[in-house]
Amino acid sequence: MAAIAPPSSSLSKSKPSAFPSSSSSSTNAISRCTFRPFPPITHRPLHISSSLPPKAATAPSDSQSFTSRFAPDEPRKGSDVLVEALERQGVTDVFAYPGGASLEIHQALTRSSTIRNVLPRHEQGGIFAAEGYARASGLPGVCIATSGPGATNLVSGLADALLDSVPVVAITGQVPRRMIGTDAFQETPIVEVTRSITKHNYLVLDVEEIPRIVSEAFFLATSGRPGPVLIDIPKDIQQQLVVPDWNQPIRLAGYMSRLPKPPNEAHLEQIVRLVSESKKPVLYVGGGCLNSSEELRRFVELTGIPVATTLMGLGAYPSSDELSLQMLGMHGTVHANYAVDKSDLLLAFGVRFDDRVTGKLEAFASRAKIVHIDIDSAEIGKNKQPHVSVCADVRLALGGMNRVLEGKGCNLKLDFSAWTEELKEQKISYPLNYKTFGDAIPPQCAIQVLDELTDGNAIISTGVGQHQMWAAQFYKYKRPRQWLTSGGLGAMGFGLPAAIGAAVANPDAIVVDIDGDGSFMMNVQELATIRVENLPIKIMLLNNQHLGMVVQWEDRFYKANRAHTYLGNPLNESEIFPNMLKFAEACGIPAARVTKKEHLKEAIQKMLDTPGPYLLDVIVPHQEHVLPMIPSGGAFKDVITEGDGRSSY
Repeated sequence: MAAIAPPSSSLSKSKPSAFPSSSSSSTNAISRCTFRPFPPITHRPLHISSSLPPKAATAPSDSQSFTSRFAPDEPRKGSDVLVEALERQGVTDVFAYPGGASLEIHQALTRSSTIRNVLPRHEQGGIFAAEGYARASGLPGVCIATSGPGATNLVSGLADALLDSVPVVAITGQVPRRMIGTDAFQETPIVEVTRSITKHNYLVLDVEEIPRIVSEAFFLATSGRPGPVLIDIPKDIQQQLVVPDWNQPIRLAGYMSRLPKPPNEAHLEQIVRLVSESKKPVLYVGGGCLNSSEELRRFVELTGIPVATTLMGLGAYPSSDELSLQMLGMHGTVHANYAVDKSDLLLAFGVRFDDRVTGKLEAFASRAKIVHIDIDSAEIGKNKQPHVSVCADVRLALGGMNRVLEGKGCNLKLDFSAWTEELKEQKISYPLNYKTFGDAIPPQCAIQVLDELTDGNAIISTGVGQHQMWAAQFYKYKRPRQWLTSGGLGAMGFGLPAAIGAAVANPDAIVVDIDGDGSFMMNVQELATIRVENLPIKIMLLNNQHLGMVVQWEDRFYKANRAHTYLGNPLNESEIFPNMLKFAEACGIPAARVTKKEHLKEAIQKMLDTPGPYLLDVIVPHQEHVLPMIPSGGAFKDVITEGDGRSSY
């Protein structure tokens, strides 16, 4: 059940304790560890940890150093208490769209001198922007919506944040308490609607509980395995006067007792022993390693073990390093999937053995002993049973193993050179490549040119589909938090608003939304936000006039029968429809279209050089397929490396 604080008057009545809620276990997201911003954001003091520090009893609080704009004994509205609670958590940016049930919160936001509201043009855009903020910075993203349809528009974002382990605090207005359950105007039971797609949620029924609930929400969202937390606040609670108590302890004894402890050194020594006994070890690294990148690099330096990353783990280890196998899975490289298939030891760190990685479970790493380290105990053994498991913060585990390795020094005599040479031969035999046809622009080429011109330093967001996979394959990520994508949920429309969040969190970074025409159209209204906020977001639209990934499956498995996957105008297929340049023009954003490969580099350079936002419409052929491809439920032996929509199957 949701945590419900019983009603009371704001100033006089004593109140009973709030009932604790049961948290939904995030069994379908990749684990994350201790968050560190990239690049560092000095104005956000909140520290996020993935494991419980020794003797911790309460959530972090800076109430003693915080200067309130209210006198200590001055009554103020619940909405002002909420906004101050956010300020005390170090929040400086929110993504909030107003409505009747959240109007009081927005009025309070106008009285804050520290919180900036970046106004989205749709609530889904708001929560995806909050996710982009969190993914790019490592700090919790905050979004606010009104009741009813405003709240339900957050649902996809909450599900996405849960699946990808993203710390988000979503705040919704609700109808007044007396009207709850009466089918009032714009009433939806959002706590019940979102119960299974949030890490935790609250319905606030006592204005005096707001400080504690906000503290708990941020602690829950950012500790252990991160995820989304929702706070639903009735309008009369927002309007009620109260003198807040900022020193309330959090009430999460059960949750805190379940947070993973530091890893046992004996278990770490056992893993090191397995490494020393292996001949063909492989690291299988996921989003849970994004905050342990330094420790991971040191581990690889000490062992010489090659690294394959998941879609969510891109950037945890540099893609261009000689020991990087790049991405594994359905559209992973042949040499990454070969390595897993032939390995005798699979070190699975911060991963969840997702079906898009494993394919046929029985055939995945069937020759290997499996070591699984994850911060969420629910993930261990859920899909694939490990031989050795450690439930802990991956960063602490890697640090501990590094100390063991350094202590043993040259006594281990690790040498995997024969194995790495075998994998190099696979890389040479099956490189990531593509074909060119006349002067048409291969979409993979566009991403390669972008990588070259940005020197691999841009923050990349994507929608979902073929362009997403090509961006994962052909852009060489150097660091964590450069890569923002909807992995587990696969939510189209994610790229543009996520880029907004990334640009707000990293105002000096190059932020590029590599998008497809289908995904872009789903949140195209956020161009208005980009223009009004003057965010220097570059949009590189790979426009093939189709739902490309679905078309690829039609080509491969449905005899190329087109079932509503053409997005252009059937009455005039020779024209580009809709005209994306007109959307940009309507919002005052510079835009251009490029149709020939010979003009591509110049066009991308102009996009990067133009101050402020820019849209580049790159027209690409719809016959291209994302390769390699292991069909759903298939094994490595089923990998497809040739062909496109110009052939019949």
